Amino acid sequence: MFVIKRTKDNPILVPTRDHYWEAHSTFNMSTVKSLHFESRKQFIEPKEEWERYGCEDPRVTFFEGRYYIFYTALSKFPFEAEGIKVAVAVSDNLKQVDERHLVTPFNAKAMTLFPERIDGKVTAIFSAHTDTPPAKMVIVQADDIEDLWSQKFWKKWYENIDKHIIDPRRAEQDHVEVGASPIKTKYGWLLIYSHIEHYFHSSDRRPQFGIEALLLDLKDPYKIIGRTNGSMLVPEEPYEISGHVSNIVFPSGAILNGDILTIYYGASDTTTCSARVSISDLISTIYAKTKSHWCFKRFEENPVISPKGNSWESKATFNPAAIDLKGKIHILYRALSGDNTSTIGYASSIDGVRINERLSEPIYVPREDFESKKIEGGNSGCEDPRLTKIGNNLYMCYTAFDGIGPPRVAVASIKETDFLARRWKWKKPRLITPRGVDDKDACIFPEKIKGEYLVIHRIGTDICADFLTSLDFKKEMVDKCIRIFGPRSGMWDGTKVGITAPPIKTKSGWVLLYHAVSEIHHTYRVGVVLLDLKDPTVVLARSADPIFSPEMLYEKEGIVNNVVFPCGMIVRDELLYIYYGGADKVVGVATMELNIIINALNKKVG
Repeated sequence: MFVIKRTKDNPILVPTRDHYWEAHSTFNMSTVKSLHFESRKQFIEPKEEWERYGCEDPRVTFFEGRYYIFYTALSKFPFEAEGIKVAVAVSDNLKQVDERHLVTPFNAKAMTLFPERIDGKVTAIFSAHTDTPPAKMVIVQADDIEDLWSQKFWKKWYENIDKHIIDPRRAEQDHVEVGASPIKTKYGWLLIYSHIEHYFHSSDRRPQFGIEALLLDLKDPYKIIGRTNGSMLVPEEPYEISGHVSNIVFPSGAILNGDILTIYYGASDTTTCSARVSISDLISTIYAKTKSHWCFKRFEENPVISPKGNSWESKATFNPAAIDLKGKIHILYRALSGDNTSTIGYASSIDGVRINERLSEPIYVPREDFESKKIEGGNSGCEDPRLTKIGNNLYMCYTAFDGIGPPRVAVASIKETDFLARRWKWKKPRLITPRGVDDKDACIFPEKIKGEYLVIHRIGTDICADFLTSLDFKKEMVDKCIRIFGPRSGMWDGTKVGITAPPIKTKSGWVLLYHAVSEIHHTYRVGVVLLDLKDPTVVLARSADPIFSPEMLYEKEGIVNNVVFPCGMIVRDELLYIYYGGADKVVGVATMELNIIINALNKKVG
């Protein structure tokens, strides 16, 4: 997992009316060293016929003693594919352009050099036919740098263009463009690029711009050895959403300083911004040989609980709560009967992964009218429990549903001594969320915050919070939505988010895992945020990527396909265990080193 943060002083470069040539927009910047702006002046301006209508989107590489700035040259207006090609400006010192050349004789954009030869060859990567789809991300290799502006060279290369393609698209209607110049690491060439979903789609769906990363083999850059599974940055901030061309983040430069990679990007074709990420975390997450340690690892004998019999748990057993008491992990799972009634079953584990005991009868069943079935055969009952120990009592938050009204959060409690003795003397459950509001995915914080109890819940698509003075729910209910965070449109968590289990307190902050649903395939995945210790409504850091996703058959096929949905989480020996529902059908267990999560969330990259 990794965290990417925008720099606090974004946007870092904005238009100024002091200069006519940058009065409207200043975006898609490239750089070869860390930045400190002292002066601003034109460097490349149209002079040749093949660039008479503009020079766009430079990408600069220092190669064998000279600076090569590849850019998009516009020769026709109105703009058309035949008039959009790649050109290059060459400089010895970045104070003046010493020479310039038209590079591609065909429609192309976004070319940049690798900073050193690969297997003795000058190597560049660019996007061909960007304005005459299907666009292609391609690699070109030559014996001499001058070959790159030789028409004879390109004629021969173009005859076999399909042999030079690398294709990181996820769908045919998507578009990709090279972003920053590749950065050499010991694992491979890191390429930051633009991935645009639905770019060539015929429907009215808006193209979704995002920034992604590839890791290319050091000796064979055609070979992709790692990649992000989706966008790590999408338009979210006002300066990215609104501008000359709205809803755009477009990478064009990157600088590595120690472990921190700074990515420079254009925002809404108006300003230049930057974001930072730990390169070690990023590469460890995407590199095939290391990524398994940077996400949750499944127990090999999953699923650990499956439906059985022909009564209360015959259809599904899933979405379990968990709590570690007296050397044993107690698992309270949602069970679904043939008539779609949800009750709560009990199982336990000593080692955290193998089930040692599973009771034959539910330990909690619908008792109140608000959770009793109103429509025959419809869903109803007590769903998705989450457990918190406060003092000598265990509080179970769950979703109460009668099949008609919107789901609401209910709370029932039991004394710890009764729970351990299997005396299921649950107190009368109380609804704690308002009537008529779709509210679920709730838990109570395990300790008070500034003298008050904190309840986290979900209304609609967002995770919210409310403070209560007591846990006497006859007198006090949740009636506020203090928004903590919500979905990120265009990313893996773009539709809705909800908590998984009660958070874990660490020295760095509260570690809260959350589930999220994607926009396109409606896949449930898991991410993580770090909340402030003193004010958990403040998000300090959030994972850019999911740390757990459906992969196994029992997670991809079930009552609801493509779902991993944890409701329980415990820590033993610095190992974080999650207990989750797979495809709304079975229970699984997965583990991950807690320190990896904390270190990634706690890195100062912003």
